[in-house]
Amino acid sequence: MLLLMSSGILQAQDADKGLPNTAPIISKPSRDFVMLQFGYNSWLNKPDSVHLKSFGYTFGGFLCYDFPINTSHFSFATGLGVKVNVVYLDQQLLLLSDTSAKGYQARFVPDTVGYKRDKFVTTYLSAPFELRYFSNNKNRNKGFKAAAGLQIGTLLGAGEKGVHSVGGTVVKNKIDTKRFITSWDFAATARIGYGNMALYGSYNLTPVFKSNYGPAVTPFSVGITLTGL
Repeated sequence: MLLLMSSGILQAQDADKGLPNTAPIISKPSRDFVMLQFGYNSWLNKPDSVHLKSFGYTFGGFLCYDFPINTSHFSFATGLGVKVNVVYLDQQLLLLSDTSAKGYQARFVPDTVGYKRDKFVTTYLSAPFELRYFSNNKNRNKGFKAAAGLQIGTLLGAGEKGVHSVGGTVVKNKIDTKRFITSWDFAATARIGYGNMALYGSYNLTPVFKSNYGPAVTPFSVGITLTGL
């Protein structure tokens, strides 16, 4: 039994039942430092002369820092990472050679060789800028979360990679050039999910190719985002 003095009156209370729980609240305020994105990637506004296979993919890996907005359920985050976009051509080749008669422009031509696989890859150093909402401000690894923002990237590399067979021998062709590709990548992004997993969408505000250097196609992607730490 524990004796308590309140306003000069002795009161008896059970020590195990009468005292308030003063143990600290354990929280895991995940700041979503690591953000990984995996998704389907393709082009909008394709002219009839451009044929893509149904499967294309994108991957993004980012290290972010989160700035809580006071004690609200919102925060602002930014960071840095790498984003890779891949599309596969369907019975076509993308000519990026600078030495051809029409070397001033990226051209899509029919595949007369019979390539097993021909893909076009772009890689960007990218920085996300996001306004984030999280319903659980004690443990962001649980609860509803959403974010919207912009990814700004600068082109690290671009090129075409093809595989075909010559006399039974597998031949791989690779052409890397940034001459025809837009140097800066701006994409509007949004995601919504629960805990560490979310669905995301991305729509580019800039075309793949520079003006007059190729068709004015616009990339977009949808997929999943994994966040944590």
